[in-house]
Amino acid sequence: MRRTLKLKVPSSDSMDGKKLEYKGEEALKEIERLTEKADEVQKSILTEVLTRNCETEYLFKYMEGSKNILEFKRNVPVITYKGIRPYIQRIVNGEDSSLITGHPITEMLSSSGTSAGEPKLMPSIAEDLDRRTFLYNLIMPIMNRYVPGLDEGKAMYLYFIKAEMSTPCGLPARPVLTSYYKSKHFKCRAKDPFNDYTSPDQAILCKDSSQSMYCQMLAGLIHRHQVLRLGAVFASAFLRAITFLEHNWVRLCNDIRTGQLDPLITDLECLSCMSTLLSSPNPCLANEIEDICSRVPWKGILCQLWPRAKYIEAVVTGSMAQYIPALEYYSDGKLPLVSPMYASSECFFGVNLKPLCDPSDAAFTLMPNMGYFEFIPLGENGTMLMNVGEEDEVPNDKLVDLVQVRLGCYYELVVTTFAGLYRYRIGDVLQVSGFHNRAPQFRFICRRNVLLSIDNDKTNEEDLHKSITVAKKLLEPYSALLVEYTSYADASTMPGHYVLYWEIRFHGSSKADHLANIALDDKVLQECCIAVEEELDYIYRRCRTFDKSIGPLEIRVVELGTFEELMDLFINQGASINQYKTPRCIKSIAALELLNSHVKASFFSPRDPKWEKL
Repeated sequence: MRRTLKLKVPSSDSMDGKKLEYKGEEALKEIERLTEKADEVQKSILTEVLTRNCETEYLFKYMEGSKNILEFKRNVPVITYKGIRPYIQRIVNGEDSSLITGHPITEMLSSSGTSAGEPKLMPSIAEDLDRRTFLYNLIMPIMNRYVPGLDEGKAMYLYFIKAEMSTPCGLPARPVLTSYYKSKHFKCRAKDPFNDYTSPDQAILCKDSSQSMYCQMLAGLIHRHQVLRLGAVFASAFLRAITFLEHNWVRLCNDIRTGQLDPLITDLECLSCMSTLLSSPNPCLANEIEDICSRVPWKGILCQLWPRAKYIEAVVTGSMAQYIPALEYYSDGKLPLVSPMYASSECFFGVNLKPLCDPSDAAFTLMPNMGYFEFIPLGENGTMLMNVGEEDEVPNDKLVDLVQVRLGCYYELVVTTFAGLYRYRIGDVLQVSGFHNRAPQFRFICRRNVLLSIDNDKTNEEDLHKSITVAKKLLEPYSALLVEYTSYADASTMPGHYVLYWEIRFHGSSKADHLANIALDDKVLQECCIAVEEELDYIYRRCRTFDKSIGPLEIRVVELGTFEELMDLFINQGASINQYKTPRCIKSIAALELLNSHVKASFFSPRDPKWEKL
């Protein structure tokens, strides 16, 4: 079967909003066209942004109405959120969108609130949904090249929304995924065998995340023999669903056996859609699921529950790489892990053209029609990363264009959008891993603003992840798995020191054993402490060993389920369940109090890490 895609291509020659119909092959040809002319498309995008928005207060301040690209690069500063926030606040309080964009702002998109402290509000205009839909609609033609027959079954994708807020001027403020799921682009999408979801839209759009999870998991189990794909937006959300199933499979089986929905489900839309799925009792299906879920351990359970599944789709790059071992455990290593696209609240960026690659090799081809992209060079080995701080002023002439980046080099991404962000620092550090035609392909390295620092040391997310990846291998001989982690720079002691919070689970043990607080030998955790320190950078080890300005690293082992409570805390404070990522560095007092209240044991490095003067 050949798949027909409806794409609104947001390039300069198609901004009139006409729907262009592409079959799968034609969608792939569009990727080729855009990447072959990446430089031309980028110049066209910037020209159109300037043409539309040159009279805005923000751009006029720097360009006095000019539409000249060279003047834009010479005069418009590179900014962080601090530079655009006053304009956002004025619009939120009722002033006109023309402060920053030539089109009406239709909504504000809130960041997850867990990547950079407080949530940030990003302006969005109506046609931004067309751009997002365009990128979404490229995923299946790409996947179909590698995995045939995806139109012969269903996708069990677990999607969630968050109740939106209203700004003082009446604009909705919501996460980007909530915006998409509540839009006509999603709700009024054409019937498509390549995107046949097990979850009813009503369950996805339920504001109660617990009821939504219950109904979506129930639907996935009912359709278990039709499911070809599993997934969620982030790996952490998918693993949370597995934990939910572990706690609730008895209730779910009872619903299937009796044909009656659990009375705890009270949402009217969920009741309506699930009554159709539970039209009659199915004791045979319930017995199948019960037999599988009652087995211990749960290694490979995903393949047992959904035997036709071909892959798991979720973001497993960056800090999400922490969840790869757990996903491989639950799938017994039989299901490829697919990260299909690269996107943020500010802008959708690109797609993974080799989706079945090893997660560590995942690279995203930036589509040049999504926005105008520039890059702050960070050196061939990322050596300049610490020389350009988050709020440091970046000289305009230091930026390079999309087609000017060099293979192997590191960059920080800067974006200009139609909605009113100009030379805005996304905060992502990327490495050029290759090119597709003239468009570069990037590996996501880390968020640059996630740092631990006590003295002169600066530990970023990637360095922390690498060090923990080495240390957690010491747990493997004891059938122990590091489920989740975060960190904290504790300056309350003299000297200050790094604190890691680890949640550890044991494979093959019963639930009763977990509740009995199985403990590792103290020496094992102490060796994990020093293993982390040995992998941290030269400056950290010098501060620890020579300067004595940093104290021994500490690992605090927390009770099982602690990080689920941490997620609940952030969601209750405004984070989106779709966009939630465990913060790798904790700054919230409430979060620290929660973590510390669940500490079972604490361990310190037994010695100084190795360090030699250069």
